[in-house]
Amino acid sequence: MEADIPAQELARISRKKPVFPLSSRLRLYLSHYERKTRFSLNYSDLKQWQEAVPLEDNQGRPTLWDTIVYSQSFRQEIDDELLNMYCLLKLDGDLSFKEGLYIERIDFCNFANSFPFRIKVVNQYNDNHDYFYIKNADASRIYGLELEHLLSPNNINFLVHDDTLIEEHIAGIPGDTFMKDYVANAKVNPVRLAKEFVKFNERCFVQLLGDMRAYNYVVDVTMDFDQDQYRVRAIDFDQQCYEGDIKIYLPHFHKENQPVVKLVTQHLTVENIRQYQKEERVLMAKRAKSVWGRLVELLDTLEQDTISTAEKIGELGQGLAHYHKNGDFKSCRSMAELLRKNLEISLDLNFLSRLDY
Repeated sequence: MEADIPAQELARISRKKPVFPLSSRLRLYLSHYERKTRFSLNYSDLKQWQEAVPLEDNQGRPTLWDTIVYSQSFRQEIDDELLNMYCLLKLDGDLSFKEGLYIERIDFCNFANSFPFRIKVVNQYNDNHDYFYIKNADASRIYGLELEHLLSPNNINFLVHDDTLIEEHIAGIPGDTFMKDYVANAKVNPVRLAKEFVKFNERCFVQLLGDMRAYNYVVDVTMDFDQDQYRVRAIDFDQQCYEGDIKIYLPHFHKENQPVVKLVTQHLTVENIRQYQKEERVLMAKRAKSVWGRLVELLDTLEQDTISTAEKIGELGQGLAHYHKNGDFKSCRSMAELLRKNLEISLDLNFLSRLDY
């Protein structure tokens, strides 16, 4: 990683990615692995609001979210369905706990690709609250969620019905807030944070998960017995295998991440960086081995799908060929081929195909 990357070399995303529909084969995959279910409320139903009020954070600062106001009768109707969805997501459909829960707030974000609704669920017995999200189902995002679940250290909980996606909340401090309130004010252990960012950078590239600008990931801080531990977690998976510019898949090329990139270059040697990259690739290879059949099925499903354009596939093939010094990438004709080849080379997965499962 290089500190102070020239502005002309930083990653750029010029426009929003289109939504790609879920293919019949992808729906079959989701059904096989119990990601597909049925619920009565659809994403489009939630768009029938009467008013949207800008939402502020605890310090009175504006956020990217609006709190949605519905008619009283419609709100009563959807609250019951929202609780059913939450029970499906978190309790495997057990509605016996539903009476102790209520919906406090419904928020909407017009900024993200998926235009998500965020639902705040409160336990009326102890006031503890949780969130979940309702989004327009997008094939790119589904593939990104599945790859994160299979190859990263993070389990991902989501369900799909028709064109509606519901996702579990991923807890953590938003990356942009973390940069401003923690990194800028030196409230972090710089070495440990730098190490985790290197590992996060590596996971994103190996999985070809793009657009990890600071507001598209969170930092999970865990108190250890002597020092805080950090884990950087992606929360936006819309840019899975879509863009052609290879820099989009390397978080350290995004302008918003330069404060933590400086920590990496200041506190880690080149040998340190290589060690942490190797550590993460070894862990990813072990995870791939443990879910090999499912991973192959996912890649085979992606092989029959369209989540990008021929122009971007060709551009990314050129970039990966240069990065890996391997011309085979130039002959790839789909994002699935590029991803498969990137996994094989990055994780040395060829030996897995020779094992008997």
